Amino acid sequence: MGERESTSSASPAVGRALDILLHLAGRSGPVQAAALARELGIPRSSAYHILTVLVDRGFVTYLPKEQAYGLGVASFEIGSAYLRHEPLERLAHPILRSASARLGQTVHLGIVHGAETVYLLKERPPTGRSGQADPALVTDVGVRLPAHLTANGRAVLAHSSPAQLRALFPRQASLITRTGKGPRSLAELIDLLATDRERGWSEEVELVSEGFRSLGVAAFDHNERPVAALSSTWQRHYSRHSPDEVREVLEQAANRLTAAMSGRRPTPGTRLSARRTSPQGGSASRGGSAAPR
Repeated sequence: MGERESTSSASPAVGRALDILLHLAGRSGPVQAAALARELGIPRSSAYHILTVLVDRGFVTYLPKEQAYGLGVASFEIGSAYLRHEPLERLAHPILRSASARLGQTVHLGIVHGAETVYLLKERPPTGRSGQADPALVTDVGVRLPAHLTANGRAVLAHSSPAQLRALFPRQASLITRTGKGPRSLAELIDLLATDRERGWSEEVELVSEGFRSLGVAAFDHNERPVAALSSTWQRHYSRHSPDEVREVLEQAANRLTAAMSGRRPTPGTRLSARRTSPQGGSASRGGSAAPR
């Protein structure tokens, strides 16, 4: 009887802890305990107690300067573990296979982990469908590339908040390039991402590898957050399709993946909020250095 009572009394605390984590995940910055308690309808003393436990376990971080709380490393690791267990890949694989067959060129699934694009899947067209030999792309499964250079990464970053972008790309730092092309500063990147967000897709031309071009389109979860992106890379001066045709196929594929995840695309023109942030984790290893995205 005592064990049952203990379990029952602990249940509200567990629920409130989860509510706190979800609330922090949906905010653009740290939140003070009093505001958390008020917004979630939790007694202030209970909120402080639960936050203390979450901080001790690494799920929440306390920021003394702001006297507020944000998500901790353990919460990020939970998100990373979700991706490592392959539900996203299982949903995406047949969609990528169909898109690759339609285009006759390689299609990728990627996520943003920190400031890098991490490739989870790479689907080549069936033998004989491409009118060219498959180019030597650097984008094998597990490869990481600077997210601000790839069409795949920018399709996700376009829906990140300015605060997230400032955290990922320090204002004073000069952004790296691979070919001498691409945004050199955070201000330039924000301008590019604003354009990408407005039109709903991203493009890069010879930012990752000379002679190659890529298009990327994001897929979204039920909170309109970008979970991943689908992209395709081809030789700039050789293509079976126009960029508009590639974009159309990728948009259809991304919409299918969004629907498979019970997600929703953001309404065009709506104000960007912290609920539409990305950078999710995933395990990956560094790969070679031939060509794109």
